[in-house]
Amino acid sequence: MRGGGLLVAGTTSDAGKSVVTAGICRWLVRQGVRVAPFKGQNMSLNSFVTREGAEIGRAQAMQAQAARVEPTALMNPVLLKPGSDRSSQVVLMGRPVGELSARGYHGGKQRELLEPVLDCLQRLRDSYDAVICEGAGSPAEINLRRTDIVNMGIARAARFPVLVVGDIDRGGVFAQFFGTTALLAPEDQELVAGYLVNKFRGDVTLLEPGLDMLLGLTGRRTFGVLPYAHGLGIDEEDGLRVSLRGTVRESVVAPPVGEDVLRVAVCAVPLMSNFTDVDALAAEPGVVVRFVDRPEELVDADLVVVPGTRGTVRALAWLRERGLADAIARRAAEGRPVLGICGGFQALGERIEDDVESRAGEVAGLGLLPVRVRFAPEKTLARPAGEALGERVEGYEIHHGVADVRGGEPFLDGCRVGAVWGTHWHGSLESDGFRRAFLRDVAAAAGRRFVPAPDTSFGALREEQLDRLGDLIEEHADTDALWKLIEAGPPAGLPFLPPGAP
Repeated sequence: MRGGGLLVAGTTSDAGKSVVTAGICRWLVRQGVRVAPFKGQNMSLNSFVTREGAEIGRAQAMQAQAARVEPTALMNPVLLKPGSDRSSQVVLMGRPVGELSARGYHGGKQRELLEPVLDCLQRLRDSYDAVICEGAGSPAEINLRRTDIVNMGIARAARFPVLVVGDIDRGGVFAQFFGTTALLAPEDQELVAGYLVNKFRGDVTLLEPGLDMLLGLTGRRTFGVLPYAHGLGIDEEDGLRVSLRGTVRESVVAPPVGEDVLRVAVCAVPLMSNFTDVDALAAEPGVVVRFVDRPEELVDADLVVVPGTRGTVRALAWLRERGLADAIARRAAEGRPVLGICGGFQALGERIEDDVESRAGEVAGLGLLPVRVRFAPEKTLARPAGEALGERVEGYEIHHGVADVRGGEPFLDGCRVGAVWGTHWHGSLESDGFRRAFLRDVAAAAGRRFVPAPDTSFGALREEQLDRLGDLIEEHADTDALWKLIEAGPPAGLPFLPPGAP
């Protein structure tokens, strides 16, 4: 097999396309298949820097890890990074090429990108046995079909079969499957091979009559029913949750008490980016992570994290409007731990000069670190490595802001003053030794008896999650039928459903 493939589409956003794609990649690589993930166009504020210095969606980096291959820009040629409700930065082949409104992008720019997107897909097909593509949103967004470069536009150009994933936990999955198929043009419908039910709870025999009826109505089979599994929302594109060790922790969850527990509050700033940084904290036994948006939620926190953001100036205004800026300043004055990462690091500084991102000019920061930031038109994309707190540490950088550090104790590329730390490095907390050393400092400053476990490996936990995804596919999907789809393409003779058919 060489150059085979499959498009994993979804009835909705967050139906499970990313994790199903990763699961299929892990299942295939365990069978000895050389497989690569692909998403023609991704919209996300969670991104990653490849070894060649290209910015891609973190979901595709995670899927590459599932496939046990090095992520490259070929796997996500177009990345859209929202900067407001109506505009996004367009990243092409890992480099920003401009800022466009939604109307400007769909009105013409997107059509121009189809050729380079298809070229990337073909290059992957030439190099791998199989390519598992992830769609975006729903393939039945009929208002956008003319300019589509990620769903049926890709499937039709590559003649890939389409597997439609539906989240049954939301309800209405049969209507979603039927309606998604019926809204497609005949040329697109002939590529829809069938369906995959995601997040099912209960006795699957109760679902089977509905699946049989769906087959009768659409002429398309269901390739599997995946059970609901906690803790699989890794490297998500949107939702505010961390999910290692099988636990979802959100801001509505009250933190436990106890001297051996470390409580981390993450400020849910607007346009938050790469909040996956805190996944490594959640991996530690005894560390509880929650997202917060009120100053009273910082009172009992042992560590406050101001995360990355696509809009540093907007985040600063939000922190001040919410009263969080004053609460963070009080913490710093009391010697209680605060960590700023990337945009959060910039916000903790003295001054920001931004004529690029917000075009707000000079704006006062929170003044907690001796740092002045100037936004440059060129984006810094890097994979730095070094030593801090006596431990080896690696990270990645994605930012327009250039920091002029004028004092304090060196900390990665930033600095530390008292119990306030700041750095541009994303992903640094995934370095196990460094994370443990940092948490020991946090616990000491917070007056906690918390001691990091000596053997927690974030990389091993991530591998366990990816293996669980592969297990879900292997145990609950018809893998023989999936293999045939990937190798032979769409089944012949699939019926056409006229829109509005009963």
